[in-house]
Amino acid sequence: LVASMPIGTPSFLLKRMLSSSGDDIRKLIESSRSSIVYADGSVIGKSHVIVVISRNNNELIVEKKGLKINVYLTPVDSLEMTHVIQAIRPHVQKALRIEAKNYLPSRLNYLATMYGFSFDKIRFSHAGGRWGSCSSRGTISLNIALMKLPFELIDYVLIHELAHTKQMNHSVNFWNIVEAICPNYKILKKQLKNHSPTI
Repeated sequence: LVASMPIGTPSFLLKRMLSSSGDDIRKLIESSRSSIVYADGSVIGKSHVIVVISRNNNELIVEKKGLKINVYLTPVDSLEMTHVIQAIRPHVQKALRIEAKNYLPSRLNYLATMYGFSFDKIRFSHAGGRWGSCSSRGTISLNIALMKLPFELIDYVLIHELAHTKQMNHSVNFWNIVEAICPNYKILKKQLKNHSPTI
């Protein structure tokens, strides 16, 4: 949790707010918990898979080997436990980053060439809230979580960001550019809301 206050605000006001809002804060934390659930055989991105190996050892070990994310569980651990999820997540991020770097630049370049767009460069992130963004200088930022999406939705996001290289807004002109390439963009936009960029 991060609390911010205007400069000069006495810290006792923050403490008072925290002590009087405990129940509300707990509800917010509970409602914002990740809905990500890992299981033995869970596919990560397009080509990685989680493999659970139980063993009689007191040390939880998670390692990425090739296209497998091996999770060595202790007798008292399960995939639903917070510390286990936290141990798996960096390896999931690594797998998705590898896939994103292997696939997204070539696909973005292909779409840009095909439809007459130009951009400056690509950068990758795993910021939880956004699938992608485009700066006024033409830098397209892509969330590595895109690799969790069906290919059709990946293309929709890439086209969306390429359209921003011509229209830095969501005006009628912007959506006309998107629609010229993606006539069914409204359906895809709606489908995208069923997915989360959280990793």
